Amino acid sequence: MKQDHTAQRVLRHWREEVPNDRLAHLIRDAARVLTKSLQLRLSQHSVSFGHWSFLRVLWVQDGLTQRELSEEVGLMEPTTFAALKAMETNGLIERRFQDGNRKKIYIYLTPKGHSLKSVLIPIAEELNGIAVRGLSNSEVEIVKRAMLAVIENLVDAGGV
Repeated sequence: MKQDHTAQRVLRHWREEVPNDRLAHLIRDAARVLTKSLQLRLSQHSVSFGHWSFLRVLWVQDGLTQRELSEEVGLMEPTTFAALKAMETNGLIERRFQDGNRKKIYIYLTPKGHSLKSVLIPIAEELNGIAVRGLSNSEVEIVKRAMLAVIENLVDAGGV
């Protein structure tokens, strides 16, 4: 897989330039490198990173309204509309009306969209394994607990 210069800059930043930078920056950089790594892997299967979140939700619960899907993914409806339009063009989803209600649009995966689950989930799982390589199971659990605590603290403080 092609080496990314951004990832190299991030490593240099943390190892050499400012190893004691703020935790928020470390979290952002880790997420950025993880996202870029997943983007590269998804693109090999003609799936954009922007569609990944929608696929993950629909693999669990197919047939959500566009609004419900927006809420689940955490995006504004216009952004969701644009992503779904592209996914429809790519044959991953179809939009349907139900019960004669022309206001609510329900989103369903096509067979092609369903079939990507067995291809993409192992890729994501492998990437997660790569990300924690060299860490013990207990260290991974500590990282998870710490990240959840960060999220909970921010929610409790009204940060989101």
